[in-house]
Amino acid sequence: MAKRKRRLDFEIGKLTSSIENTLTGEVFETEIIRLHVSDSPLIKKREWVFDWQIELMDTDREVYAIVTRENPEIFHGLVSIADNIDHIQMYLLENAAFNRGNSKLYDGVALNLVAFVCKKSFEKGFAGAIAFIAKTTLIEHYEKKLGAKRLDGNKMFIDTREAYFLVKQYYKDFDNADGL
Repeated sequence: MAKRKRRLDFEIGKLTSSIENTLTGEVFETEIIRLHVSDSPLIKKREWVFDWQIELMDTDREVYAIVTRENPEIFHGLVSIADNIDHIQMYLLENAAFNRGNSKLYDGVALNLVAFVCKKSFEKGFAGAIAFIAKTTLIEHYEKKLGAKRLDGNKMFIDTREAYFLVKQYYKDFDNADGL
């Protein structure tokens, strides 16, 4: 399959331990589930910016959805990743339409997914390292909110220390400092 070069275009909200309703402040426990090609009908193209059907068909990538325990059939956000031998490459990350912009319903979705990707990196023995390509206008945002660093141009990465901090925010019982 032809490789697609995309820049990540997600904004990080406030740091929460789960996802939080922006209107009520109510916090919801989340789960992150792996999606497969057979889950394609659950992803309505008109509700997402990226074409997640293509991501699901790419055998080199894994797609995950974040859901609440109360409503596991509603996808709050999606992420596409791949194992790149010594780190996890994050290709796409997107909040559901109702979780974008100033009128978003839930905060913490994108950050929760990034923490999950960092956790996967620790579990694979990559010391939490993840990499992604950012939109130029969001590089400074990712540096401040995620502790991400630039590799070259708009290529960015999250290192062990920052990854560990993010993972501990969402997975309290996580105990893999991997060199910290």
